[in-house]
Amino acid sequence: MDIIFNPPVNKENQYIQLLVGELRGRGYRIHPLDTIFSGMKHFRSIKLVHLNWFENVDDSGFFVAFRSFMRKMAVLAIIRLSGKPLVWTMHNRTSHEKGLAFFSRTLTRLLMRWSHRIVIHSRQSMSVLAEHGEGVRRKSVYIPHPHFIGVYGAVRDAANNHGHVLHLLFTGMVKPYKNLELLIDTVGAFGASIRLTIAGKAIDQRYQQQIEKQAATAGNVQFFPYFVPDDQLAALLGEADALVLPYDMSSSLNSGTVILAFSYKRTVICPDIGTIADLGTHRQQVFHYSYATAAEHRAALNEQITRAVAMKQQDSEALARMGELLYGYVAAAYDPRNVGAALEQVYHQLLRRNG
Repeated sequence: MDIIFNPPVNKENQYIQLLVGELRGRGYRIHPLDTIFSGMKHFRSIKLVHLNWFENVDDSGFFVAFRSFMRKMAVLAIIRLSGKPLVWTMHNRTSHEKGLAFFSRTLTRLLMRWSHRIVIHSRQSMSVLAEHGEGVRRKSVYIPHPHFIGVYGAVRDAANNHGHVLHLLFTGMVKPYKNLELLIDTVGAFGASIRLTIAGKAIDQRYQQQIEKQAATAGNVQFFPYFVPDDQLAALLGEADALVLPYDMSSSLNSGTVILAFSYKRTVICPDIGTIADLGTHRQQVFHYSYATAAEHRAALNEQITRAVAMKQQDSEALARMGELLYGYVAAAYDPRNVGAALEQVYHQLLRRNG
């Protein structure tokens, strides 16, 4: 069966490769969205369209954003007029890019209205969708985010769990909504009791230089300003006691990086975004917190880092045990095979109804 699953490839995000691999293993022929208008025969062969992050618009400039927005509006309109089933995965509460948010908000509203099914990776997403009406909420189907166990190589034992210095790691794209300035400032006050590593490509050169300067001033922060190759990620995770991810709660909902941490036996310091809220009793194995203002975020982040420092100093293997428990949880609850089967069930339901 021919479907659009977009994007079909993302070298910086193995989430896509996991899902595409599962779907191909079930007999689906995956095509990128860019090919949908390549010919009438191909267009007719497409039975279903599944979009990820389609609401994101490049806000580097007004005309760039406007052109992208208009193109996406046209694509959505044609898909709707064609009657093809449309599936959208809701990854974020709102777009992380704030510059020209109108475009992203408009696309998000259309996706909510025109999608036949909305895949959500956290149950918290249902309350967000409910704000747009009961009809939108009823379209949602919860499917867990696939884990990353083995994707980046074997799990490494914690290299630094025998000392008393807390080794923290932030990895992922280096963007303003991830509050790295706050993190560096907070960690800097702990001095030699903490070592923080930030590893990730910055959104632009200007922001990279800003983070580099602040990291150098802190004294206990090292910054590797590049995308971490897949074959180096397991070793990087092995150097850390925990990942620290001080995300913006106003836009963040799911986090693949949190699932990555658990997949490699690491706990996290993270706000109560949807991925954390879904942990149930396993929330006690993470350092979670909530906040409403920037001042509250600073205080809450400081409190959780202080807890982690004290735990490491009292029992150097305590954090590793937390990671072990989280690993066991995601191995069962976030199995990519089950995720693929659940997606296939969604597709079959829509195609039966459409057929």
